[in-house]
Amino acid sequence: MFALFQRKGTAQAADAGAGRRGLLRPESPAALLSTPRRQRLLEHIWQRTSLSRTQFATLYRAPLEGYAALVQQFPASESHHHAYPGGMLDHGLEIVAYALKLRQSHLLPAGTTPEDQAAQAEAWTAATAYAALLHDIGKIAVDLHIEHGDGSVWHPWHGPLQRPYRFRYRADREYRLHSAATGLLYNRLLDARHFDWLSGYPTLWSALLYVLAGQYEHAGVLGDLVRQADQASVAQALGGDPTRALAAPKHALQRKLLEGLRYLLKEELKLNQPQASDGWLTDDALWLVSKTVSDKLRAHLLAQGIDGIPANNTAVFNVLQDHGMLQPTPDGKAVWRATITSDVGWSHTFTLLRVAPALIWEPGERPSPFAGTVDLVHEPVTETGPEAGTASPAAPPPAVSAATASGAEPVSSPPVPAAPPQAGAAAAADDGVDALLQLLDSTDVPPSPAAADPPVPADAPLPQPSTPVAPAAPEGRASPSGKHFLAWLRHGIEHRKLVINDAKALVHTTDGTAFLVSPGVFQRYAQEHPETSALAKQDALQDWQWVQKRFEKLSVHRKQASGLNIWTCKVDGPRKTRRLHGYLLDDPGRLFEDLPLDNPYIVLAVDGTASGSRTASLQ
Repeated sequence: MFALFQRKGTAQAADAGAGRRGLLRPESPAALLSTPRRQRLLEHIWQRTSLSRTQFATLYRAPLEGYAALVQQFPASESHHHAYPGGMLDHGLEIVAYALKLRQSHLLPAGTTPEDQAAQAEAWTAATAYAALLHDIGKIAVDLHIEHGDGSVWHPWHGPLQRPYRFRYRADREYRLHSAATGLLYNRLLDARHFDWLSGYPTLWSALLYVLAGQYEHAGVLGDLVRQADQASVAQALGGDPTRALAAPKHALQRKLLEGLRYLLKEELKLNQPQASDGWLTDDALWLVSKTVSDKLRAHLLAQGIDGIPANNTAVFNVLQDHGMLQPTPDGKAVWRATITSDVGWSHTFTLLRVAPALIWEPGERPSPFAGTVDLVHEPVTETGPEAGTASPAAPPPAVSAATASGAEPVSSPPVPAAPPQAGAAAAADDGVDALLQLLDSTDVPPSPAAADPPVPADAPLPQPSTPVAPAAPEGRASPSGKHFLAWLRHGIEHRKLVINDAKALVHTTDGTAFLVSPGVFQRYAQEHPETSALAKQDALQDWQWVQKRFEKLSVHRKQASGLNIWTCKVDGPRKTRRLHGYLLDDPGRLFEDLPLDNPYIVLAVDGTASGSRTASLQ
């Protein structure tokens, strides 16, 4: 024991020569996270949440900084993935980013009402990030031997390293022991506030505890998300194809469609009316008006921030049929034609989708059947008319990208500032960050002030289980209008349903204000609000043109000196350039509380060089 105190007494002198003996000096979390690559990953993680910077600092940045303080320059493996100094920190950030991307494909907890899912959304998102971050933390407790310059051993339960250190892999380590060792350390990253918050959701809490114990087979969707994200990060590091690991399982999309349809039937669609309805329930089938339902289903999913939704009805029918949600016609089509006749004598012929009632309702919840008849019309369903649409056996057409919708010329993504050169595998990892962020649909701009969040107060409150975190829609069920468009736009940006300054974004920041890409941003609004179509027809306009007209009448945009409404931005890519056309807001505060930095890859064209901009204007 006396010898131990003597060794501690000489520690300061021993550490003075650390640099000469090849020891590593511990760094602060801010320094460890300050590299361009890690800053961009942090920015991506923030964009996958629905939080303010202050909330993000409490819920996410504090655990990430705690992780960085513990893992320092340790590799994630000895000779496999991320096997270089700092590899464990890179792997931790990557797996959180991947996991949050995957989490967006799931409505959690599964099998509950949309209201419950909205109330628990942020808790499930945070639990996904924590489970991903902590899945390998036990390695530093059981796989590595870590000692100070004086030979004294450091264990992670001692707290973050404070003195120069060296490490080596233990020759006798057990491969799977690190999963069991996670429980030694997760309270170093999460505190009582986090546990109090998450323990208020029993399903989530049990799944998280199973993941932290390494029992993924009992963790349900949460375990699947972590394993999939881990595989994607490893594949990226080893030069493989992370898209294989990130490919969402088929049942995930099926669940989103089915839960969206159940929500609409409960909250919006009208069934079994004596006259016009959205659908009719008979003893053997639920018949839904094809165009009405597909428009509302697409709008509902888009409003939830779910990407990849087909842009036209035919593609929606194909997806529904491919996922077994529609009963096909005798010739394999998705759309039926039938004449609906009610008991009061009202009659009309519709194109319809046929759904098995058991998919929608539990046995005791099924409504009474329609008091009338549904008579099939045995003739081909054409693709003309307001409610037509078939599902051909051919593959659905690809969704139109935001860049195409905006009228922009297709080019490669904007260039990314090069990271400082590094040696060996670490340099290879930095070289892969472009592909990583492109895969994650992250922004390609330098991080905004998320990296410089102030220290988190020790008593900063967390959301409580009784308080839903997910916000309500900006104006409820307000009718489409210019003001509603602007409120929708602000709400979408605040809650990350509309990404800004991305290669495919519909909103950019330039010249100290917001640039709205036209017509893409108006088309997106019209897709989420199909009732716009009826209003547009009254003015003999396309739905997006009607929205654009209403926006212009607000007079909240800058005009060029020549009087033009539309501005042009030049986008510089690595090999090509393109042009975006759109509107500049007079006051960026209409969309942003804190205006992000200007996108450095787009340049506002001066009046006189905006060739072609008149074509998008509705003056």
